Amino acid sequence: GCSDSRVTPNLMLDTEPGDIFILRNVGNFVPSYKNDDAYHGCSAVIEYAVFVLNVKHIIVCGHSHCGACKSLYTDMGDSPDLMHIKKWLELGRRAKEYTLLAIEDKEDKENLYRNTERISIVHQLENLLTYPQIDRKVKAGKLQIHGWYYKLEDGTIEHYDGEAYCFKPLREENISII
Repeated sequence: GCSDSRVTPNLMLDTEPGDIFILRNVGNFVPSYKNDDAYHGCSAVIEYAVFVLNVKHIIVCGHSHCGACKSLYTDMGDSPDLMHIKKWLELGRRAKEYTLLAIEDKEDKENLYRNTERISIVHQLENLLTYPQIDRKVKAGKLQIHGWYYKLEDGTIEHYDGEAYCFKPLREENISII
Protein backbone atom coordinates (compact mmCIF):
# COMPACT_ATOMS: atom_id res chain seq x y z
CA GLY A 1 0.00 0.00 0.00
CA CYS A 2 0.86 3.65 -0.18
CA SER A 3 2.76 5.38 2.60
CA ASP A 4 0.15 8.17 2.62
CA SER A 5 -0.95 8.61 6.24
CA ARG A 6 -4.59 9.01 5.18
CA VAL A 7 -4.63 5.33 4.20
CA THR A 8 -4.65 3.11 7.30
CA PRO A 9 -5.03 -0.57 6.38
CA ASN A 10 -5.93 -1.75 9.89
CA LEU A 11 -8.78 0.78 10.09
CA MET A 12 -9.94 0.04 6.53
CA LEU A 13 -10.20 -3.68 7.28
CA ASP A 14 -11.12 -3.45 10.97
CA THR A 15 -8.13 -5.58 11.95
CA GLU A 16 -5.84 -5.60 14.94
CA PRO A 17 -2.10 -4.93 14.85
CA GLY A 18 -0.42 -8.17 13.78
CA ASP A 19 -3.38 -9.42 11.74
CA ILE A 20 -1.99 -8.22 8.41
CA PHE A 21 1.56 -7.82 7.12
CA ILE A 22 1.97 -4.44 5.42
CA LEU A 23 4.47 -2.97 2.98
CA ARG A 24 4.01 0.73 2.41
CA ASN A 25 5.86 2.98 0.00
CA VAL A 26 5.33 6.09 -2.07
CA GLY A 27 2.69 5.33 -4.71
CA ASN A 28 2.22 1.66 -3.70
CA PHE A 29 4.68 0.78 -6.46
CA VAL A 30 6.02 -2.75 -6.96
CA PRO A 31 9.29 -2.81 -8.90
CA SER A 32 9.64 -5.58 -11.47
CA TYR A 33 11.66 -8.61 -10.45
CA LYS A 34 15.44 -8.36 -10.76
CA ASN A 35 17.77 -11.28 -10.21
CA ASP A 36 20.73 -9.51 -8.64
CA ASP A 37 22.22 -8.94 -5.21
CA ALA A 38 21.31 -5.26 -4.89
CA TYR A 39 19.17 -4.01 -2.02
CA HIS A 40 15.54 -4.75 -2.79
CA GLY A 41 13.29 -3.65 0.06
CA CYS A 42 10.01 -4.42 -1.71
CA SER A 43 11.28 -7.77 -2.97
CA ALA A 44 12.48 -8.73 0.50
CA VAL A 45 9.07 -7.95 2.01
CA ILE A 46 7.29 -9.94 -0.71
CA GLU A 47 9.59 -12.95 -0.21
CA TYR A 48 9.24 -12.79 3.57
CA ALA A 49 5.45 -12.55 3.44
CA VAL A 50 4.99 -15.33 0.90
CA PHE A 51 7.70 -17.80 1.93
CA VAL A 52 8.21 -17.21 5.65
CA LEU A 53 4.75 -16.06 6.76
CA ASN A 54 3.05 -18.12 4.04
CA VAL A 55 0.42 -15.48 3.23
CA LYS A 56 -2.29 -16.57 0.81
CA HIS A 57 -3.26 -13.11 -0.44
CA ILE A 58 -1.33 -10.06 -1.58
CA ILE A 59 -3.30 -6.83 -1.92
CA VAL A 60 -1.94 -3.88 -3.86
CA CYS A 61 -3.96 -0.99 -2.46
CA GLY A 62 -3.87 2.40 -4.13
CA HIS A 63 -6.05 5.34 -3.26
CA SER A 64 -7.67 8.50 -4.54
CA HIS A 65 -5.76 11.79 -4.36
CA CYS A 66 -2.42 9.97 -4.48
CA GLY A 67 0.41 12.47 -4.42
CA ALA A 68 2.77 10.08 -6.20
CA CYS A 69 0.40 9.61 -9.15
CA LYS A 70 -0.19 13.35 -9.33
CA SER A 71 3.57 13.91 -9.25
CA LEU A 72 3.90 11.87 -12.44
CA TYR A 73 2.54 14.97 -14.20
CA THR A 74 4.88 17.42 -12.43
CA ASP A 75 8.36 18.47 -13.46
CA MET A 76 10.49 18.08 -10.35
CA GLY A 77 13.49 19.78 -11.90
CA ASP A 78 17.08 18.70 -11.43
CA SER A 79 17.42 19.07 -7.68
CA PRO A 80 19.79 16.45 -6.25
CA ASP A 81 17.62 16.55 -3.13
CA LEU A 82 14.88 14.75 -5.10
CA MET A 83 16.97 12.20 -7.00
CA HIS A 84 15.57 9.17 -5.17
CA ILE A 85 11.91 10.14 -5.49
CA LYS A 86 12.38 11.03 -9.15
CA LYS A 87 13.88 7.58 -9.78
CA TRP A 88 11.12 5.90 -7.75
CA LEU A 89 8.39 7.69 -9.69
CA GLU A 90 9.71 6.08 -12.88
CA LEU A 91 7.82 3.01 -11.64
CA GLY A 92 4.59 4.90 -12.40
CA ARG A 93 5.58 6.11 -15.86
CA ARG A 94 3.75 3.27 -17.65
CA ALA A 95 0.51 4.09 -15.80
CA LYS A 96 0.81 7.71 -16.90
CA GLU A 97 1.44 6.69 -20.52
CA TYR A 98 -1.54 4.31 -20.58
CA THR A 99 -3.79 6.91 -18.98
CA LEU A 100 -2.85 9.54 -21.53
CA LEU A 101 -3.73 7.08 -24.31
CA ALA A 102 -6.98 5.96 -22.68
CA ILE A 103 -8.73 9.21 -21.79
CA GLU A 104 -9.92 11.86 -24.18
CA ASP A 105 -10.16 14.94 -21.95
CA LYS A 106 -6.64 15.45 -20.70
CA GLU A 107 -7.54 18.92 -19.38
CA ASP A 108 -9.76 17.42 -16.65
CA LYS A 109 -6.92 16.93 -14.19
CA GLU A 110 -9.00 15.23 -11.49
CA ASN A 111 -10.21 12.59 -13.97
CA LEU A 112 -6.65 12.23 -15.26
CA TYR A 113 -5.30 11.62 -11.76
CA ARG A 114 -8.09 9.22 -10.70
CA ASN A 115 -7.56 7.13 -13.84
CA THR A 116 -3.79 7.11 -13.35
CA GLU A 117 -4.27 5.88 -9.77
CA ARG A 118 -6.39 2.94 -10.91
CA ILE A 119 -4.24 2.03 -13.90
CA SER A 120 -1.16 2.12 -11.69
CA ILE A 121 -2.67 -0.55 -9.44
CA VAL A 122 -3.14 -2.85 -12.44
CA HIS A 123 0.47 -2.29 -13.48
CA GLN A 124 1.72 -3.10 -9.99
CA LEU A 125 -0.20 -6.39 -10.13
CA GLU A 126 1.52 -7.12 -13.44
CA ASN A 127 4.87 -6.31 -11.84
CA LEU A 128 4.15 -8.76 -9.01
CA LEU A 129 3.78 -11.51 -11.58
CA THR A 130 7.29 -10.83 -12.90
CA TYR A 131 8.56 -12.51 -9.72
CA PRO A 132 8.93 -16.16 -10.84
CA GLN A 133 8.10 -17.54 -7.40
CA ILE A 134 4.95 -15.37 -7.16
CA ASP A 135 3.84 -16.33 -10.66
CA ARG A 136 4.31 -20.04 -9.84
CA LYS A 137 2.29 -19.80 -6.63
CA VAL A 138 -0.52 -17.86 -8.33
CA LYS A 139 -0.69 -20.41 -11.18
CA ALA A 140 -0.73 -23.26 -8.64
CA GLY A 141 -3.66 -21.64 -6.79
CA LYS A 142 -1.61 -21.21 -3.61
CA LEU A 143 -1.55 -17.41 -3.71
CA GLN A 144 -4.03 -14.78 -4.85
CA ILE A 145 -3.20 -11.21 -5.77
CA HIS A 146 -5.74 -8.42 -5.53
CA GLY A 147 -5.87 -4.80 -6.66
CA TRP A 148 -7.82 -2.43 -4.43
CA TYR A 149 -8.61 1.25 -4.79
CA TYR A 150 -9.47 3.11 -1.58
CA LYS A 151 -11.59 6.23 -2.03
CA LEU A 152 -10.59 8.79 0.57
CA GLU A 153 -13.78 10.75 -0.08
CA ASP A 154 -16.12 8.14 1.38
CA GLY A 155 -13.99 5.26 2.69
CA THR A 156 -15.22 2.78 0.11
CA ILE A 157 -13.00 0.26 -1.61
CA GLU A 158 -13.12 -0.90 -5.21
CA HIS A 159 -11.45 -4.10 -6.38
CA TYR A 160 -9.97 -4.82 -9.77
CA ASP A 161 -11.89 -7.44 -11.73
CA GLY A 162 -9.32 -8.89 -14.11
CA GLU A 163 -11.95 -10.67 -16.20
CA ALA A 164 -13.98 -7.50 -16.79
CA TYR A 165 -10.90 -5.21 -16.88
CA CYS A 166 -12.47 -2.71 -14.49
CA PHE A 167 -12.79 -1.73 -10.85
CA LYS A 168 -15.96 -2.70 -9.00
CA PRO A 169 -17.23 -1.96 -5.49
CA LEU A 170 -15.75 -4.36 -2.94
CA ARG A 171 -18.43 -6.17 -0.98
CA GLU A 172 -18.01 -7.40 2.57
CA GLU A 173 -18.30 -11.02 1.44
CA ASN A 174 -15.26 -10.47 -0.81
CA ILE A 175 -13.22 -9.23 2.15
CA SER A 176 -14.22 -12.12 4.41
CA ILE A 177 -12.63 -14.73 2.10
CA ILE A 178 -9.31 -12.98 2.52
